[in-house]
Amino acid sequence: MTHLSVYNQSRPSMSSTLDITILYTKNQHNKVDSIIEEGYKEANRLISLISAWDKGTELYNVNENAGKAPVKVGKELFNLIERSINLSQLTDGLFDVTFASIDQIWYFDKPITEPPIHDKISASVRNINYEFIELNQKEQTIFITNTGTKIELGAIGKGFIANKIKLKLEKLGITAGLVSAGGDMVCWGDSIHPDGMWKIGVTNPNDKSDIIAWLPIKNQSIATSGNYERFAILDGEMYSHIINPKTGYPVKGIKSVTILSPDVELCDVIATTIFLKGKKEGLEFANQFFDIQCFLVDDNNEYFYSENLKSIESLIK
Repeated sequence: MTHLSVYNQSRPSMSSTLDITILYTKNQHNKVDSIIEEGYKEANRLISLISAWDKGTELYNVNENAGKAPVKVGKELFNLIERSINLSQLTDGLFDVTFASIDQIWYFDKPITEPPIHDKISASVRNINYEFIELNQKEQTIFITNTGTKIELGAIGKGFIANKIKLKLEKLGITAGLVSAGGDMVCWGDSIHPDGMWKIGVTNPNDKSDIIAWLPIKNQSIATSGNYERFAILDGEMYSHIINPKTGYPVKGIKSVTILSPDVELCDVIATTIFLKGKKEGLEFANQFFDIQCFLVDDNNEYFYSENLKSIESLIK
């Protein structure tokens, strides 16, 4: 490892940041810059397909034609939506890519001055149902059958993009690196540390500048969802951006959930699902999977772990 250096770039992307870290030969800055640039080009290419907000993207066109007509899309978006529907079934609809149907009721990109009206919440929730999505394998089309329904891929899209960047960099000869798309991280190969592990910090939900644990991972993915990421304070009460798609209301009881798994697409999805299930049922859900590990902090600032992550106790600061 003495001949390698760590190179990192961070850029604004997807309403957050996209960080690319690679290990490469020392003093090769120009070569590294061109390689990392290819990673960002791949991200921009994918965003131009799956963004729900940018006019002209494949997904934007699908949403524009909700209740009107099927839209033919490329294989990448089609397969991503197909995987999303499978995950919706696995989580009993707690993960649902049609959740964006409520984006005009709860919004956290600008100040909320008062809680939304209950009737508006109820009306919006009726539009949230992944079963409104019809896929035609032969024609490779996506059809949203309900006019008020909209697909948004934030919870799975960041992991999708992180993994695609990883694959792109591997094709360019990068044997070790880490990609973080809005906090959804995937790493591969040996880090610069003597043990080869990548050390990932878990943010203190009470103080974003503090780290409460360092998790060593290798050839694995990790993501943390927290109620501190986006929220509103109304009449002294905190309302998180993590909203139950079945009720339309923000969830309470948990401050943060960290998920480790082999698949970066799964991490954010499972973290959101556990948030919505609550501490007891969420941990029971995580314990069904031998290759998914969970660490959560509840509203009382107590730490809880899936059965396969007990060793984290020694990593808490």
